Amino acid sequence: MLSLTRRRAALALAASLAACGRSGGADAPPPGSLAWAVAGPWRIEPERDQWRNPLQTLLFWGLEGDMTVLEVLPGRGWYTSILAPYVAANGGRLIAAGFDPRSPSLAQRETLAAWESRFTRDRELYGEIQRTVVRPGAPLAPPNSVDLAILANSVHTLMAEGIAEYVFRGVAAALKPGGAFGVEQHRAASTGLQDPVAGTGYVQEAYVKALAQEAGLDFVAASDLNANPRDTRDHPFGVWTLPPILRTSPLGRPDDPNFNSSPFENIGESDRMTLKFRKASGAAVAAPSDEPELRR
Repeated sequence: MLSLTRRRAALALAASLAACGRSGGADAPPPGSLAWAVAGPWRIEPERDQWRNPLQTLLFWGLEGDMTVLEVLPGRGWYTSILAPYVAANGGRLIAAGFDPRSPSLAQRETLAAWESRFTRDRELYGEIQRTVVRPGAPLAPPNSVDLAILANSVHTLMAEGIAEYVFRGVAAALKPGGAFGVEQHRAASTGLQDPVAGTGYVQEAYVKALAQEAGLDFVAASDLNANPRDTRDHPFGVWTLPPILRTSPLGRPDDPNFNSSPFENIGESDRMTLKFRKASGAAVAAPSDEPELRR
């Protein structure tokens, strides 16, 4: 792992990049650094950094270049475009646990195809990314092999599929003792009952903490890095009414040209929790053996 000196240098570099912006030239971050991976021209939608703060978020979760990292449901690869170059340049390993290519969901298959098209054709930049599938009965990664697991804005997807508990247990089984689990998720209000399928895309922070605790993971810390107090969470089409989706009609219906998205654009992206959990040193967490029925 990185020495304390190198960790302090990385934190200093993060502060410098945040202050100076995505500058180039003499101020460009050193090749192979995390800031270099964040600033790279290969990034997906770097304009979203103002809402998602990837450099600071990854440092909060404890990412280091020589780690084995598990990314659960990477989607089109917003975080993969940072993680893959960084660990490839530093002798680490990235495992991407993605959608099942046999999924009956066309949207999931298209998302997986977009990820594959981007990240499997440039091994010099992205390295050799190990592939697994988020599917009951399939391990996310070998037991006790992962230093850091990441689940970004996908807890609601797991809840909608009915496999959130199963996947959290799978993460715990994959982590090394002492390994960390970083979660970013659209944050629901703390009052009222949690919709078990998270139909609006928002999830209560206490619910995520309970999922982790039940999986055998200890809560470490929370950060407001990705908080947005302007987000009321009361939107006609759930969190997808906000950027970057800006949905104008219910899912599956044609866009409504008369819907005014300006108020939602002014809000910005959703209010998000940013949490860190850890597998206790010496903890033995068995891989989940039950196979819940997927919701479609």
